Amino acid sequence: MAFDIATTLKTPTEAKLRLYVCKARGKPRGVVQINHGLAEHAGRYALFASYLAERGFHVYAHDHRGHGHTEAPDAPLGAFGAGPAVEKVVEDVAAVHRRIRKMDGDLPMIVFGHSMGAMVGLVSVMRQADGIAGAALWNMPYANGLLARAAQLVLAWERFRLGSDVPSRLLPRLTFEPWARAVPDARTPFDWLSTDPKAIEDYLNDPLCGWSPAIGMWRDIFEFNLMITSRDAMDAVPRPLPIQLVGGGDDPSTDFGKAVYRLEKTLRAGGFSNLQTTIYPNFRHESLNEKDSRTAMRDFTHWAKRMVG
Repeated sequence: MAFDIATTLKTPTEAKLRLYVCKARGKPRGVVQINHGLAEHAGRYALFASYLAERGFHVYAHDHRGHGHTEAPDAPLGAFGAGPAVEKVVEDVAAVHRRIRKMDGDLPMIVFGHSMGAMVGLVSVMRQADGIAGAALWNMPYANGLLARAAQLVLAWERFRLGSDVPSRLLPRLTFEPWARAVPDARTPFDWLSTDPKAIEDYLNDPLCGWSPAIGMWRDIFEFNLMITSRDAMDAVPRPLPIQLVGGGDDPSTDFGKAVYRLEKTLRAGGFSNLQTTIYPNFRHESLNEKDSRTAMRDFTHWAKRMVG
């Protein structure tokens, strides 16, 4: 399965984004803009994009800087780039948003994000909510502000000790490794991603997946987390905005779905009421790569159709 179009989009950050497009079959009803997760790439969402296209949605998905086939002068694989890197990531998302508006006019748009991409997607909505019909935030390993700041201090110490922005040695010990150990009878270090052995095999065989992020990239991810916890930043988002939250009951990266409920609680406390939260009991981290992924795709499409009218 592949996207209809793979092209390059130059952005004001000097990035050359690999941009994938799948056009709606028949009359389009809306657009879905996908933000992929950490240590993967947008090409992995081709099946989801095709499913949505068959149901009337244009789909746009790009490789974030430091990921996939995107090129940026300051962002090799595993790094977002020199500061302010978070702003560059968000500006790249905005550039895709502008391309969508140029190509598809005023069709209602839904921002979709998985894991790290859910953070990126939410922050992008915080910066530009006009014309957004809804935000789907899937499998986000949301941490409270205190934990995020503590992680940044650890990363700052590690970067000082190592003297350069190299792959972190400490963060995998606090994230990927314990998540792997939490899966019973795991065959590989990445079984925490899915219960489907074929999906894990494809991930392991993909040279653009599974690499170790640089210290700076980890720092920036926690910066995204802190931005989400900021009440002032959230003030720009209309409180009636529909938000879909999805997680897996067997996902160790979200504390088995508890992090998704924490995010829901944070959003409700901030005045958001149009929320739909679903925890799929037997899903791990990648809901779109589970054995029963079509259930998740179907549920998303039903929600998305209601949002775009």
